[in-house]
Amino acid sequence: VQLQASGGGLVQAGESLRLSCEASGITFHYYTIGWFRQAPGKEREWVSSITSTDSSSYEDSVKGRFVISRDNAKNTVYLQMNGLKPEDTAAYYCAADIVVQRPREPHEYGYWGQGTQVTVSS
Repeated sequence: VQLQASGGGLVQAGESLRLSCEASGITFHYYTIGWFRQAPGKEREWVSSITSTDSSSYEDSVKGRFVISRDNAKNTVYLQMNGLKPEDTAAYYCAADIVVQRPREPHEYGYWGQGTQVTVSS
């Protein structure tokens, strides 16, 4: 199983980025996919997740700015990030699992991708 996260970069506050998480080795459409982020010196925190039935949820600080979506034909989940703020700066990770009871909890996910760095300058 591989999850490949990409799309990070350096942007100015207010700009947008779209992260991608491409999966291989799993029957993708069965899986819940989560995005987490971790800033230096901080714990990993949940950002958003999308279930196999396209139900999405967001951490409060990103609601109205981030949109998660999935394309099962491409085995890919996207995180469109608009109105980026310096506090969004972090390494962003995608994670996957079939049964996710508590999507905000990292331990619910069995598969993780490598991080993609997002840096937002003020």
